[in-house]
Amino acid sequence: MGAEPLTESYFYILLCLYDGPSHGYGIMRRTLELSDGHVHIGSGTMYGATGSMMKKGWIQGLPGPDADRRRLYELTETGREVLLDEADRLRHLAAAADNIIGGER
Repeated sequence: MGAEPLTESYFYILLCLYDGPSHGYGIMRRTLELSDGHVHIGSGTMYGATGSMMKKGWIQGLPGPDADRRRLYELTETGREVLLDEADRLRHLAAAADNIIGGER
């Protein structure tokens, strides 16, 4: 898609939604798990990022009985493409590093 690289927070939020809808707290917890504790998304970052991604059409909020307190987010088709493109970009970066650095660490 030629878009600019995603921040870690955006990447992990989209990644957490790849398998299905989740609420903000669930995304924050899952990000810690997926990143082995290296990436922590705070509530301010979470809600700023989800608001921005909703405006871009990458995710959408789902209606529900708890929507005011605990909004569920879902990946859109556009968001799925953005995530897949970013994963490809990261794989290419890692392959280039492996070609030069190898398994030095």
